[in-house]
Amino acid sequence: MRIPAKFAPQLFALLMSLAMAFVMTAFITWVNTGFADGFISRWVRAFFMAWPVAMICVLLFAGRVRAIVAKLTAQ
Repeated sequence: MRIPAKFAPQLFALLMSLAMAFVMTAFITWVNTGFADGFISRWVRAFFMAWPVAMICVLLFAGRVRAIVAKLTAQ
């Protein structure tokens, strides 16, 4: 099953926010608490709190960032 192209921006936001929240919450949880007992549960909790915020940020800023990149790069 393929997703219609009109949903590409939303799919991009979903996948980009998933990847960013996954990596960043793991890293920040590790920096703050180390790999001590309960790391996975703290990480999962942080991930599910951060992912919606990351999704909103990507939806709000991806277009603007693309426009800035287009202006800063050679055509």
